[in-house]
Amino acid sequence: MTTSLLKETQITGNGLMKNKPCTVKCVPSKSGQIRYFIRDEKPFEAIVENVVNTDHCVVLGDKNNKKNQAMLTEHLTAALAFCGIDSLDIYMDENEVPILDGSSKEWVELFKSAGIEKHIFTKPDCYTIEEPVYYLNGKTSLVILPDKELFISYAVNYNHPELTQTWVNYNSKDKEEIIEARTFGFYKDLKKFQMLGFAQGVTQENTVGLMDEGFTTTLRSDKEPVKHKLLDLVGDLRLTGVNPLNMKVQILAKEAGHAVHVKVAKILKEKLVKIK
Repeated sequence: MTTSLLKETQITGNGLMKNKPCTVKCVPSKSGQIRYFIRDEKPFEAIVENVVNTDHCVVLGDKNNKKNQAMLTEHLTAALAFCGIDSLDIYMDENEVPILDGSSKEWVELFKSAGIEKHIFTKPDCYTIEEPVYYLNGKTSLVILPDKELFISYAVNYNHPELTQTWVNYNSKDKEEIIEARTFGFYKDLKKFQMLGFAQGVTQENTVGLMDEGFTTTLRSDKEPVKHKLLDLVGDLRLTGVNPLNMKVQILAKEAGHAVHVKVAKILKEKLVKIK
């Protein structure tokens, strides 16, 4: 049984990379897929096989047609996971998903205001794996192990006094702190990225800047940047076609990023088994 919205809804905002306004219309669907419709182009599904690029964000779509691609999809995908939505048609009049407040918070609020289908007598399918799935490369690692319950831990070691050798564990009771965790970056790198044509839509409201000491804005919660990494991971693993929050596994990530998340998602997709 699929879960979608109760009614159509939409939101408009600027993109983080190009700073162009984009209106996103979310239409209830029974397809059992998360599908993107970019203007009049052919629709594509939000699955790992359709990942085009992970250099600065997750880009989904047609590898051979830049007009039929959606940039910065990860926060929207994570919001769908947290809301349990697995069937939706997403219409966009530009190629970059709005950054909004830099987290999944406004997406979750949008979906809740539209209403989310409730299936009182059925529980979502749960999945696990029968053998470890992992990626190890120097300081970077992402390991997924079978378990009886879901456990996620994300560790980072940034050149920042408050983010050195630190980690966050996922707790469903504190999921709002994950949902509202904003994207981030080193403030000293901002001008360089903007000169290259990226990060044109960065503001103090939607991005946490890492300074030599402290941050460019007040954090919404302790270790907010690490919580955003966990948010990205949830969104990226959702591209397996299975909600990672419905998996009974241990997920241990260390200094990873979108590229590693997606590599592991491709392997994980082939290893997932439904729990009977």
